[in-house]
Amino acid sequence: MLKIIEQPRFSCALGVQQSVVAIKRGVPILHSGPGCSGKISSLIGQGEGYAGGNTVPCTNSSETEIVYGGEKKLRNVIEGAFKVIDADLYVVLTGCTSDIVGDDVESVVSAYQKLGKPIVYAETGGFKSNNYVSHEIVVNAIIDQYVDKFYTDKKVIKGLVNVFATVPYQDPYWNGNLEEIKRILQGIGLKVNILFGNESDGIEEWKSIPYAEFNIVLNAWVGIKIAKHLEEKYGTPYFHFPYLPIGGKETSNLLRKIGDFAKLDNKVVDKFVREEEKNFYSFIERTADFMLEFRYGLPRKFYTILDSSYAIGFSKFLLNELGIIPAKQFIVDDTPNEYKKSIEDEFKNISEFRSCEVTFSIDGGEIQEKIRNEENKNRSLILGSAWERDLAKDIGADLLIISPPIAYRLVLNCGYAGYKGGLRVVEDIYNTVLDTYR
Repeated sequence: MLKIIEQPRFSCALGVQQSVVAIKRGVPILHSGPGCSGKISSLIGQGEGYAGGNTVPCTNSSETEIVYGGEKKLRNVIEGAFKVIDADLYVVLTGCTSDIVGDDVESVVSAYQKLGKPIVYAETGGFKSNNYVSHEIVVNAIIDQYVDKFYTDKKVIKGLVNVFATVPYQDPYWNGNLEEIKRILQGIGLKVNILFGNESDGIEEWKSIPYAEFNIVLNAWVGIKIAKHLEEKYGTPYFHFPYLPIGGKETSNLLRKIGDFAKLDNKVVDKFVREEEKNFYSFIERTADFMLEFRYGLPRKFYTILDSSYAIGFSKFLLNELGIIPAKQFIVDDTPNEYKKSIEDEFKNISEFRSCEVTFSIDGGEIQEKIRNEENKNRSLILGSAWERDLAKDIGADLLIISPPIAYRLVLNCGYAGYKGGLRVVEDIYNTVLDTYR
């Protein structure tokens, strides 16, 4: 029986080109068919970075390469990239055609590695997985094929941490989120390798990965394999927090747990947390009269159609700090089976007094149909993507676009993580609500 899946919200494995673009002076080189990169950019890429968008070098494999092999063409494209694009790291990514044909990409790339070129490769044929999975594959490939060459001995740098939090561009707000995560971790006394985006020191920061005191994974499941790989390779322990912390309560919870894990000075951690909470809640208190007097015009319940990390983080914040009641929650990141139980447990214990129902599905059409069939007597809020625009209009709901595609928003440095992110959530939700009163 043929089943059609509507409304894609993530990319095939080759979408990891965007993770490479997010590395300062990093360049993806695609050994794939024509059009693949453009389709990925149109779905999850807003902004070209250093060498993204139409700049991405690609072999544009055709029938000739399928019949006779594409290794020669790949060499030519790599040589051209070296001449034309001044970069600190080149990452060769394979598409469906080269993986099906069986081109020996490893031998092609290893020849340049022996010459001292900063180049690595990863097999990312689109049919093999999605860009959540391939993100971990590529990060580990960079560690094994490039970072490890600079590793001498295990001299741990006290307080240094590597952070694996979000998949760049798949999370449209990745850069703002990483900036806030780095800020709050530095606030409790840590030195932070954030690895991607404006707050990273680029490839020099990646070279210091083996010397971290411990690694931090701020995600339901993406990044765990990276942390485990580093634990096996360099003996680096890791701390796992299974969702994006949003707002005062969960951000403080995160920082105190990290403080305990790392045996940081409790006075330093508590001082920073108290100052941040004081600032955060001072802004919330200013809106108390508005929220009380306008309460009948505000959303009474919310639906999430998000990846697991965002869905848990937003659900905890909206319920526990804004008092909006969770309706059905939908996880759309094609979560591997081994992580589903722990995610379900988070929703069962979303607060001391409430739990919420969660459904794992990658079919947007099916999800929207379930929401339409519910009794929507109270005004609701949908946290989803541009795909939900018509749904929100049809059922009279407010929509906050969080996940791709984000066709109706321009994102520069907006982020929803941490204390600052929590305030931005409040602003964006109620700006959306107030815009309906004209």
